Amino acid sequence: MANSYLTRTNSSTGSTTVATVSMWVKLSSISTDQALWEMYADNSNYFRLRYRSDSSLSLQADISNSTILNKITNRKFRDTSGWYHIVIQINLADSTAEDKIKLYINGERETSFSTNTNTSVTSGNWVGGGNSFNVTIGRHPSDAAYLQGYLSHYCFVDGTVVAPTSFGQTDSTSGIWKFKSPTGLTFGTNGFHLKFENSGALGTDSSGNSNTFTVNGNLKQGLDTPSNVYATINPLFVNDDGATNALTDGGNTYTSTTRGEWNNMTSTLGATTGKWYWEVKFTQLINASTIYMNSEGVASTDLAPANLNLGEGTRSGYGYGWLCGNRNTTSNTRYLKTVNGTATLTTDSNNTPVVAGDIVGVAWDATNGKLWFHKNGTYIDDLSGNVGNPSTGVYPYHTGMQTGILYTVWADNWQNASGTSLIKSYNFGNGFFGTTAITSAGSNGNGSLFEYDVPSGFYALNTKNINTYG
Repeated sequence: MANSYLTRTNSSTGSTTVATVSMWVKLSSISTDQALWEMYADNSNYFRLRYRSDSSLSLQADISNSTILNKITNRKFRDTSGWYHIVIQINLADSTAEDKIKLYINGERETSFSTNTNTSVTSGNWVGGGNSFNVTIGRHPSDAAYLQGYLSHYCFVDGTVVAPTSFGQTDSTSGIWKFKSPTGLTFGTNGFHLKFENSGALGTDSSGNSNTFTVNGNLKQGLDTPSNVYATINPLFVNDDGATNALTDGGNTYTSTTRGEWNNMTSTLGATTGKWYWEVKFTQLINASTIYMNSEGVASTDLAPANLNLGEGTRSGYGYGWLCGNRNTTSNTRYLKTVNGTATLTTDSNNTPVVAGDIVGVAWDATNGKLWFHKNGTYIDDLSGNVGNPSTGVYPYHTGMQTGILYTVWADNWQNASGTSLIKSYNFGNGFFGTTAITSAGSNGNGSLFEYDVPSGFYALNTKNINTYG
């Protein structure tokens, strides 16, 4: 949501004893406090669910500046490649303290807490709202704990305890908890169902109550849903020197750091077969006085942990890329690959590095071992001067790639001096570079949105397409 959030002022008092909150969340940052749910009157009176910087979840209620509920999970939630389904059941009438507030993750009740202070109260306006308690989603009203990620099918049922199985179910084949559209629910006075399906009015309530939310900030509609997960840059990836990368905007915007080390990136999704397409926009380049390099491509998962450029292979594995941003002394270097630790770097006097504002498109035929790149819609030529065309399969930039193994999207970046940072954003088909929408959608997106035309037969890296075409 990236510094955006939703608010609603309750006009009536809801239930003071019973309620259910259900949300689907896909995280893109795991190192900062993030607010997921807040029934808030002021800093001394609130009920909230928060994702903590240590990757745990906490449920807390403060009334009259006194903590009446405080539950912090032992379990850590660090998966940024898929969606979590979170359910809070509230029943203050229950005689068992432990059962007054229940937390479920992906259909299973959470029972292990590092801090477990249960409430003893039997009623409160913080349950269903009213009497100054209002709803905030994606931000704690008094601090900067914005949600960095995605939300889908956010429900509040005022006055009823609803089982997680009303919102999700276990897939009989995979055993994975998956989305189920809720039906037959009575949402109650302050209840709502936010589907986020109207891009022009993302706060629209679909429950029938017309409990519409106000959108604050630059909230954007994405195509990533619990039913179809798109690739992002993996924030869990750790370089050899122990450093992680600075990622924002749903895990798709990267900002370089000055470490004198390779800053490598991989995607959360990969493939062994199929045809795939994505784009990266170079928003800001490092100043000309600073030595830096940037390459885009793919790498096998056994090479991926290496803190090195694809053309400096020292490990067993496979990597193929284009050195598209280069301000080093070897400015004409552009073709690079690593094959089982043997590196190849090829120079070409015709290589023109990217400039700020350029968009690089990548078309990868994993089945046939071919890779193409374009800059602003024009495919670059192979080393023989022939212009590539992935739609017809001719003149790939890389050919003869090792097939039948798992590759992920790969990029490497190197900067050895302070100066302007390199900033680039990936579009895996959601239609945004960071929080900026594409200027004009190309054709052949097959339900995904890219700046330029997608080559015929190529698809976005998402779970639906991988299951169908991979």
